[in-house]
Amino acid sequence: MTHLDIPLGSVIQGSLSQGLEVRLHADVSVEDMRVGKFLVVQGMRSRFFCLLTDVTLGTSSQRIIVNPPDPNDDFLRQVLAGNGTFGTVNISPMLMLTPGETSSSNGNGSTSLGSFEAQTSAEIELLPVKTIPSHFSQVYEANEGDFRMVFGWEDDPTRRNFAIGKPLDMDVPVCINLDRIVERSNGIFGKSGTGKSFLTRLLISGIIRKQAAVNLMFDMHSEYGWEAMREGKEVSTVKGLCQLFPGSVEIYTLDPEATRRRGVNHAQELYLSFDQIEIEDLRLISSELNLSEASIDNANILAGEFGKSWIVQLLNMTNEDISELCEMKQGHKGSIMALQRKLKRLEDLKYIRSACPHNYIEKILQSLDAGKHVVVEFGSQANMLSYMLATNMISRRIHKSYVKKADKFLRTKNPQDRPHPLVITIEEAHRFLDSSIVHQTIFGTIAREMRKYFVTLLIVDQRPSGIDNEVMSQVGTRITCLLNDEKDIDAIFTGVSGGQGLRSVLAKLDSKQQALLLGHAVPMPVVIRTRPYDTTFYEEIGDPDWQTLSDDKVFAAADSAKADLGF
Repeated sequence: MTHLDIPLGSVIQGSLSQGLEVRLHADVSVEDMRVGKFLVVQGMRSRFFCLLTDVTLGTSSQRIIVNPPDPNDDFLRQVLAGNGTFGTVNISPMLMLTPGETSSSNGNGSTSLGSFEAQTSAEIELLPVKTIPSHFSQVYEANEGDFRMVFGWEDDPTRRNFAIGKPLDMDVPVCINLDRIVERSNGIFGKSGTGKSFLTRLLISGIIRKQAAVNLMFDMHSEYGWEAMREGKEVSTVKGLCQLFPGSVEIYTLDPEATRRRGVNHAQELYLSFDQIEIEDLRLISSELNLSEASIDNANILAGEFGKSWIVQLLNMTNEDISELCEMKQGHKGSIMALQRKLKRLEDLKYIRSACPHNYIEKILQSLDAGKHVVVEFGSQANMLSYMLATNMISRRIHKSYVKKADKFLRTKNPQDRPHPLVITIEEAHRFLDSSIVHQTIFGTIAREMRKYFVTLLIVDQRPSGIDNEVMSQVGTRITCLLNDEKDIDAIFTGVSGGQGLRSVLAKLDSKQQALLLGHAVPMPVVIRTRPYDTTFYEEIGDPDWQTLSDDKVFAAADSAKADLGF
């Protein structure tokens, strides 16, 4: 018996813009209807895939409300059920399937995956909803075939699909299309403690395993590289990406001492120098350093006078030197002295040097060009000033390199010149993408360019309302855990058609291991129970050679790679 034999209710009214109202049959408990549930409506000619957005109770007469039955009178309650009292649900149609010549009917106009045996997702044509089913069309619970039809399956030979979770009430994988993930910038959102870091590791693991792109992760809290703490009363750890993919992931650290204290002995050191800091980098951290516009203007004067070494020159200047410069270049002495005083804070950053023996950013580029995935750890340098400065400096130069590569590929059309698609992961993204500075940062540029230069962002943030609306509208796929703030919820649905009906779905998520998926990489919005990040996942997703490698061999392999890069 298929789900088509057991209807849950009938469509009684609705519209294309507002959704459908469904009256539940008498034998269906309203308590079984959960917001976010995936339902199917069988129309006369088409099949509609829908999301449950609201549950209500109804009565046929006001007299029942005024004079309700006694709580102990089970007989009267059963008499009223279905006619006098009933449950209704609101559903939003998201996709429709009109059977063609390739699909077969089961005799009553309906189709199922049991009769429609598609071998690849490319054989199934799901269309946006342009109409609605007629009155009294029957509504059914989605089955495994429906999920496979809509969300595909991991072993689909035509697409890089990755199972990121399961529906709340079924044991069937929900897949996202990784090829579409890397086409645009994406976001993982949720308030603190909802599991954003675990979701990020899941998604990046899928990208690595399916070879959809290379990743550059700015790991503010050292959670992605080697291992991280698992939340809970008991102290335990989970494996990082370098443990899951020891031959594919490299760790660079801005604080080697802190990284070694955590037991990671194979990370590569990463240093930046004052002569690599440009005016645009300072503009991003102007709020952290409390720099005024006058200070930025005078920084331009200094850069014009001394070139790349202007910061070192400024830090070594005396009052007399500054006065002399101001007389020659019409600078403002007070602003330059304030700039000098505030830039001295950069000397406290462990990874900043007056000059570096190696171009470490070039080393990262070499790793990315070789198809390696890079995690940049910050250790004790995880304050916002340090994080924003290093992340912006590295990303600007890598993006500049990718622009050159993309231009060369556009000119030659040679597949060998095509750059590896790059996904840059940033945390606390609202700090980089705030409306006041987004047009001056490289991250705003990347988000707006989409995949023009083969570089996209993976935004991880707990305050989506702090991100510029134009940038949010360009975020292709949004994986959203629980949010409570109304402004944050509004931000999630920026640029999303029919987002108003999904607000109640997002508001009813559990605080752990649940997320709403919507956007470019999934055919329709869906609520999932996220895939556990545990030993089973390690075996399913990790490097197949990992099980045969000892820790000594892993470290030896990492040290060998380090030597190959000239360290």
